[in-house]
Amino acid sequence: MADKSFRARGCCCCLFSLLWKLLVAIIVIVGLAVLIFWLIVQPRSFKFYASEAQLTQFDYDNNTLRYNLVLNFTARNPNKKLGIYYDKVQGVALYQDERFGNTDVITFRNSFRQDKKTTDPMSGVFSGQQLLPLDALRVSQYNEDKLAGAYDIDVKLNFRIRFRLGDFITGSYRPKVKCGLKVPLSANETTSGGFQPTKCRVDF
Repeated sequence: MADKSFRARGCCCCLFSLLWKLLVAIIVIVGLAVLIFWLIVQPRSFKFYASEAQLTQFDYDNNTLRYNLVLNFTARNPNKKLGIYYDKVQGVALYQDERFGNTDVITFRNSFRQDKKTTDPMSGVFSGQQLLPLDALRVSQYNEDKLAGAYDIDVKLNFRIRFRLGDFITGSYRPKVKCGLKVPLSANETTSGGFQPTKCRVDF
């Protein structure tokens, strides 16, 4: 009876050892495949820049901000083997960490495929008015910005993109982009030095 129990435990140990070796082999093969793919394709994130800005209104009164901001962007695909589909891009504009506007930069109507090693433009318009209750300290900061003729505006963009390698197209990825911008009021561009093109941070 003890001999049968010993053989049963031995069989279980052999089976466990076999399954463990098989699992390790699968992990090694998958890891090598990913490494080879990475070395051959060398995938890289797209580069994103705020290239131009036109701010014609940025008036704050009675806890309300009235604004009109047009931003032009450029997206650069640095990949040698991968194309990029820009399916959707939504932008949000913030002042002193408070959201005041949003816009659709890319929708299904103007979605496009970006070829390898190319640069393409896109633009967003933020216009309207927004209730924006700022405390005394932040109102003072607004007045300083107004006197200087330029405003620190953050723009966050949420992307939905896909990659293309040959005839294969991946599922959707949702990277986020943040642009920290110093935007002069258009009437003050001469004295403020104008808008400086800014590289944005891309986060996958």
